[in-house]
Amino acid sequence: MPDPFSSLKFLHLIGVILLVGNVTVTASWKVYADFSGDPRIIAHAQRSVTLADWLWTLLGIALVMIGGYGAALVQGIGLFDTVWMVSGQALFLLSGLIWLGLIVPVQARQARAAREFAVSGTIPDSYWRLSRWWMILGVAATIPLIAAIWVMVAKP
Repeated sequence: MPDPFSSLKFLHLIGVILLVGNVTVTASWKVYADFSGDPRIIAHAQRSVTLADWLWTLLGIALVMIGGYGAALVQGIGLFDTVWMVSGQALFLLSGLIWLGLIVPVQARQARAAREFAVSGTIPDSYWRLSRWWMILGVAATIPLIAAIWVMVAKP
C-alpha cells in the first residue's frame, strides 16, 4: 500500500495534468473552430470549451489543492515556510484570479453570443473582439501556471 505522501503527490500531479491539459486543449479547440468561420462549429466549440472549463478546470484545481496541501501537511512542510511554497501558491492564485475574474466573464458573454449566432448564422464583430481578449487573457493565466510548475519542481 502506498504511503499517504505518495498518494497525495499523485493526486496533485493528476490535478496539474488535468488543469494545464484542459487549458491548452480547450484553447486549441476554440482557435481551430474560430478559424473555420462556421457559426455552427464555433457555437459548438464555444459550448464545449465552456463545459470542459468548468468540469476539468475545477476538478484539476481541486486535485491540485487537495493533493498539494495534503502532501505538504503529511510531510510537515509549512504552507508559508519556504520561498518555493509561497511562490507556487502565489502564482497559482494569480492564475486563478485571472481565470475567475476576467476569463469567466468573457467566456460567458461569448457563450451567450454563440447561442444566438448558432441560430442566426451571423457572427457579430463583438464575438471576435471577445475571442481575441479571451485568448490574451488565457495566455496571461497560463504563464503563472507554467511558472508554478517550475517553482514546484525546481524549489528555488
